[in-house]
Amino acid sequence: MTANVDQQHVRTEWDFGGHVEVPAAFLYGAQTQRAVNAFTISDLRLPRHYLGTLGALKKAAAEVNRDLGLVRDDIAAAIISAAAEVQSGELDAHFVVDVFQTGSGTNTNMNANEVIANRANQLLGSPLGGKHPVHPNDHVNKGQSSNDVTPTVIHLTANTAIQHDLLPILELLRAELETKATECDGVVKTGRTHLQDAVPIRLGQEFHGHAGQIERGITRLRQAQQGLTEVALGGTAIGTGINTHPEFAARVCRRLADEFGVELRETDNHFQAQSTLDAAVHTSGALKTIAVSLLKIANDIRWMNSGPRAGFAEIEVPTLAMGSSIMPGKTNPIIAEAVCQVAAKVIGNDATITLGGQHGNFEINVMMPVVAYSLLESISLLSGASRVFAEQCIAGIRATDSGPAAVERGLMMATALTPGVGYDAAADIAREARETGRTVREVARQRTDLSEQQLTELLDPHRLTGR
Repeated sequence: MTANVDQQHVRTEWDFGGHVEVPAAFLYGAQTQRAVNAFTISDLRLPRHYLGTLGALKKAAAEVNRDLGLVRDDIAAAIISAAAEVQSGELDAHFVVDVFQTGSGTNTNMNANEVIANRANQLLGSPLGGKHPVHPNDHVNKGQSSNDVTPTVIHLTANTAIQHDLLPILELLRAELETKATECDGVVKTGRTHLQDAVPIRLGQEFHGHAGQIERGITRLRQAQQGLTEVALGGTAIGTGINTHPEFAARVCRRLADEFGVELRETDNHFQAQSTLDAAVHTSGALKTIAVSLLKIANDIRWMNSGPRAGFAEIEVPTLAMGSSIMPGKTNPIIAEAVCQVAAKVIGNDATITLGGQHGNFEINVMMPVVAYSLLESISLLSGASRVFAEQCIAGIRATDSGPAAVERGLMMATALTPGVGYDAAADIAREARETGRTVREVARQRTDLSEQQLTELLDPHRLTGR
C-alpha cells in the first residue's frame, strides 16, 4: 500500500513496479506518486515558467507526431488540448514532485506525461488511470526521453526569461543610470580610492560608470544566450536518437521558436548536449557578473547616501519606509540593501550551478533539476531587483551640496599642483594641509610662487574631472 495517500479517495494505477494508489482528485499517475513518496525533501517545486515551457514542448511534440503520421489525429488533438492547459498553468496543482529528485528530471517529465495523458483521456471520455486510449509514454512522450527533454526545457525557459523579462529590465536600469548621469554631470565631488580621498570626479561620471557596467552585462548575457539556443531534443536516451523520427526535433524546435520568439535549434552534437550543462553554467556566469555589478552599484549608493550628518551625504535616496523601530526619523537605503541580498543569492546559485555542471557523468548530467531551479531563480531575482532598483531608487536619487563642499577641503587637490611644483613639493603641501587643517590652496598660496590666477586654474575642480 502506498504511504501518504487518502485511503478513502484514491484510484489504483499501475506501472512497472505494480499497483499504486493515487489521490483520486489528481491527474498524475503511478510514477509521479512513487516520486512523491520517495522525494520528501523540501517544499521546492520547479517554477511556473518551467512547467509552462514543458507543456508547450509536449504540445508541439504532439503536433509534430500527428503531422508525421506517428500519432492518431484524435489522440494528438486530446494531448494538444491537455498540454495547452499545462502550458497556461491551469494544471499546476497536479505538478507535485520535489526539485530534489532524479538527476535527469525524469520524475517531472513523467509527472507531465501522466497529467497530460490522464487529462487527454478525460477529454476523450475515458476514466483516469487507464492509460487508454492515450498512454503517457507511448503517446505523450513519443520521440522523447527525459534525458533530452529536461535540458531542452532548461535552455528554452532560461532563454525566453532572459529575452523577454531580464534584458528589457536591464535596459531600463541602464537608461535610468544614464539619465541620472546626465542630470548630475555638473556636480563635482571627491573621488575615492581605497575608501580614501582621491582627486575630484563628477557625480555624473560615477553614474556613467555604473551604466557602463550594466551595458556590458547586457552584452555578456546576449553572448550567453547563443549557447541556450542549441538544444538536446532529438537525442533521446544518450544522444543517439533511438526511437525518434529524424525530423522530429527540428520540427518541434521550429514550432517552439515561433511561439516563444527566440532562436531555437537542434544541436549538431547530441553527445555534448545531453552529457553537459555547459551552456547553463556559462549563462549563470553572466548572471553572476551582473549580480556583482549590482552589488558594486548598490554599495556605492549606500556609501554616498551615508549620513545624513556623520557620513558622506553626497546623495539622498528616496525615503520609502521608516528605518528603525527605536530611532525616530531614521531612514535607510532599503532598496540598495535588498539589491545586495539578491546579488548574494545569485552568486550562491552560481556556485550550485557550477557544481551541478560538474556532474555530467558519461552520457548524462545528473543535477539537472537543481540547476534548472537555480538558474531560473537567478533570472527572476535579477529581473525583480533591477526593476525595483531602477524605479524606486535610481530614478529618485537627488544630489546634495555635501559633495561639492568637500572638494575644496580634499588633500588630493595637491595632485593638480604637480605640473607646477613637482611631486615632492606637492606631497609636502598635502602633508602640511593635513597636519594643520588648512586647505591645499591655502598652503600652496603661502609656500609656492604660483599666482592667484595660476592657483585658480590649477585647482579648478571641474577641470580636474577631465571630459
